[in-house]
Order: sequence, then C-alpha cells, then structure tokens
Amino acid sequence: MIKFSEIKPGDIVMAEYEGQQWQGTVKDLNKEDKEVCVETEVQEFWFTPEHLFAIPLDESQLVKLGFHKQENPDGTVKYMKDSFRILLPHGGDFSNMEIWWREDKRHINQHLNVHNLQNHYYDMTKVELNP
Repeated sequence: MIKFSEIKPGDIVMAEYEGQQWQGTVKDLNKEDKEVCVETEVQEFWFTPEHLFAIPLDESQLVKLGFHKQENPDGTVKYMKDSFRILLPHGGDFSNMEIWWREDKRHINQHLNVHNLQNHYYDMTKVELNP
C-alpha cells in the first residue's frame, strides 16, 4: 500500500483489482474521497490507496525511465538522464545513493520506489520523469 500523501499525478504504480495487478500511471487524485485514477494498459480506473503498490527501484526500472548506466573503475555506478545523475557508491545497492541535478544534491539512505524517485526528480527539475 502507498500512502495517499505520497502519490502525485504522473507517478508509476502497481494497481490491484480482483487479485490482478497492472502497472499504470496516476492520472488524477480525488482528495475528498482519497481515490486515485490510474491508467493501465486495460483502462483508466479509480483505486483506493490500499489497492496501490510501490514498484521497487532497480536497474531495470531506471532503464525503462530512460537512464543510461556508467560503471566506474572504483566500483561505483552512475545512472544518467540528461543532466540528472544517480550515483550508487556500491554498484547494485539501491539503499544508499546520491542524486543530483545542477546544484541540488541529495544523499538518500533508504531504498526508493519508482514513484519516490519520480517525485524527487520533479521536485528538483520541475519536469516529470516518465518512460
């Protein structure tokens, strides 16, 4: 389950309906009823937060979002999309990373989900991070 307060339009999440899960993009929020409109490959549908799940951030998700990987001789791994950077001090360990864009640099000591990265990216660049 994802907290309603974490969800923003444009976020990529997993939505569950009758035991099946689909990846989709948040299109709208109904703050009064705490419902989230998610567009999946099937259709747009309104979900409550208990039927929405985070997608763990990993290399495959970064590639889907358009990042390019650079392995450094010191064992660090950098992912790049335009001028936005993600640095993993220990390649493959997504629980400790630095992200930066221009002069805004952040150190993150917890594993992020895709929607968390999207929200950081938007906060820093004012551009949505979508595939």
